[in-house]
Amino acid sequence: MDSKRQSRVAKQIQKDLGDIFQLETRGLFGGAMITVTKVKMTPDLGLAKVYLSLFATDNKEGLLEAIRAHYGEIRYQLGKKLKNQLRKVPELQFYQDDSLDYIENIDNLLNE
Repeated sequence: MDSKRQSRVAKQIQKDLGDIFQLETRGLFGGAMITVTKVKMTPDLGLAKVYLSLFATDNKEGLLEAIRAHYGEIRYQLGKKLKNQLRKVPELQFYQDDSLDYIENIDNLLNE
């Protein structure tokens, strides 16, 4: 179970990364829509596991690799937003959240 601090920091990082993907790095990823669905923090707040939903793209793995390639720029932008809230900006690990695809697949199977 996460502590209150872990939960608060995770929510703040989720909000700030959402803003970064929607506003500041929109041109880097070819107009794909990137949504931050969940952030999990380690107890020491040193690592954030970021789960992303990727839309408006055919190559989701390629887009995820492009996001990982721009890791430094994304972390820098996050640091600018978190500068007065955390001493150290956590390391980021990006994962694809495929739960929406799974739900859509189940829904399609039920409709058949």
